[in-house]
Amino acid sequence: MFKSLLIANRGEIAVRVMRTARDMGIRTIAVYSDADANALHVREADDAVHIGPSPAKESYLVIDKIIAAAKRSGAEAIHPGYGFLSENVAFAEACEEAGIIFVGPPASAIKAMGLKDAAKQLMEKAGVPVVPGYHGNEQDAHFLEGEAQKIGYPVLIKAVAGGGGKGMRRVDDPSEFAKALASAQREAGSAFGDERVLVEKYVSRPRHIEIQVFADAHGDAVYLHERDCSLQRRHQKVIEEAPAPDMPPEMRKAMGEAAVTAAKAIGYRGAGTIEFIADASKGLQADAFWFMEMNTRLQVEHPVTEAITGTDLVEWQLRVAAGEPLPLAQEDIPLDGHAVEVRLYAEDPARSFFPSTGRLTRLRAMEGEDIRTDMGVEEGDDVSMFYDPMIGKIIAHADTRDIALARLRRFLLGMEVAGPKTNLAFLANVLGHEAFQKADIDTGFIDTHLETLVPEVSLSADVVGALLIGHVLTRARASRAAQVKTSEPWSPWAATDEWVLGGHRSETMNFTFDDEAISLAATPQGEAMRFTFGGEGHTASGSLDDEGDISAVIDGRRILAGLVVDDRGYTLVHKGVAYRFGLPDPLDVDVASDSDVSSLKAPMPGKVVHVLAEAGAKVAKGAPIIVMEAMKMEQTLAAPADVVIASVNVAAGDQVEAGAALVVFEVKADG
Repeated sequence: MFKSLLIANRGEIAVRVMRTARDMGIRTIAVYSDADANALHVREADDAVHIGPSPAKESYLVIDKIIAAAKRSGAEAIHPGYGFLSENVAFAEACEEAGIIFVGPPASAIKAMGLKDAAKQLMEKAGVPVVPGYHGNEQDAHFLEGEAQKIGYPVLIKAVAGGGGKGMRRVDDPSEFAKALASAQREAGSAFGDERVLVEKYVSRPRHIEIQVFADAHGDAVYLHERDCSLQRRHQKVIEEAPAPDMPPEMRKAMGEAAVTAAKAIGYRGAGTIEFIADASKGLQADAFWFMEMNTRLQVEHPVTEAITGTDLVEWQLRVAAGEPLPLAQEDIPLDGHAVEVRLYAEDPARSFFPSTGRLTRLRAMEGEDIRTDMGVEEGDDVSMFYDPMIGKIIAHADTRDIALARLRRFLLGMEVAGPKTNLAFLANVLGHEAFQKADIDTGFIDTHLETLVPEVSLSADVVGALLIGHVLTRARASRAAQVKTSEPWSPWAATDEWVLGGHRSETMNFTFDDEAISLAATPQGEAMRFTFGGEGHTASGSLDDEGDISAVIDGRRILAGLVVDDRGYTLVHKGVAYRFGLPDPLDVDVASDSDVSSLKAPMPGKVVHVLAEAGAKVAKGAPIIVMEAMKMEQTLAAPADVVIASVNVAAGDQVEAGAALVVFEVKADG
């Protein structure tokens, strides 16, 4: 076994690999960009090497810099993680030329599976079923549109060199094909440096089921059962589970054997995943699945496989890379219980899941039974605009699917995340959805149920009561005259500061929420306060500790919440939802509002990739105006109302900051 390992990645996967390597007595070496100088994976490593500026194309994607870092640090092996260079043929070859062990498959295997069209042709020859479609080299737009017509709509456009949902578009109508093709090609070119696409038949009730395979250098290969990754948004996985719900044993065997056949056909070595699409319109059947692609690396969702098999797949990777045989034979691989994983992203579900950036001012979770958290950041770290917005993964394991879902949902509702917007409450809603709990799922599940899954961030008596307790105690603590023990329940009117001067009087406290001014009146009542909300009276008491933890009793019910205080107000986190309350400046009579329709502003830093309107044009509400690329994904910005464009301030290729006025409007268009 080698003694030192460089992890050519960042975030949670770098931390995950380091954990196993450290347990095996292997020295770990991190690489980092300017943006990641103080990142968690750098803090966790034994050594760290700087590799360049923040953009990935100038640091994590530069092969020469990674190899130089390995040589400089004395690394005997390199683990590529996932994403970045993990499936790059030239990188695997560069490691071999430098005499450094690449913890992954041979370059020839990566090359064989790296291009989806060639991979499907290879799989057909090996007898593995593939989805009907066009997998050739011709890329003329009119030709591809003709092929789509032959296949029959709906079709799926997919980047030849793609993955992670990038460069992928579903097209339901011929009139949409040209626009979807251009968008997919742009995104593919940006993400992979290769604009080529293929076109396939879109299966009407698809389940995304993948098989974890492992092969060693001695000719042996096994499969470690399946994962169901059907819960996706924009073709990017959100929730994964193992085993697949309602999977017939004969289908598991057929898919597993097909996956092993695929791995052996290309002389594979190490961890790999064969992704299949299954037709669930008549339930899962052993003759209704087709090869989609092979990921020649460790998957994001590998922890659910580890949970049900009792294995450490990173340890398997390291041992196989060192030349050892597979730790288990096929008949010795267990299938124990059920595991579910969710991906916690910094994104705003209420704004079409637009990526969010900023400092994590709060990241807390309670201990949970059989709960695993793989995080790439800690409280106080920044979510950068330069990389994927995933904060981390949370995994639950139990004897049954029902228990695993309940356990995971309970844990999520107890988490507190503040700073960037997140999908935390959205994930909890998915886990609690009746159809999901019944395993009535396919890859369109999120789109079908979107309205009920996106959390409505509305106020309740519990939230308002916790806010008032937090506000009063925070202000009392700031006053030297306040006499309060914050670790015990406390009546704010027991303090002697100016807020309570006069004894039993009511006070109106002003905040802003969702860009609206709100006024809340509270009156002392013994060791509690009485306040009115929603036309009804409520009682609240509680405490606030030095860590921002609120323990409150609202109308006789105990609730827990987290409070983050800054110079502009509060963020209160309760049941997975972050509520932002501003403190209005009494000298400022105007409160800023996002309802302003005088211009179209950039929601976050990014690059303008397409301008769809020009000055003087009348544009209807909801019509696309600007296409931006942020955090590796394209986002379309639409007209907020019926408007007339006065000026366009940007052009394709421009880099813009958050809040920049991209387009200025004149007045609402007639009609």
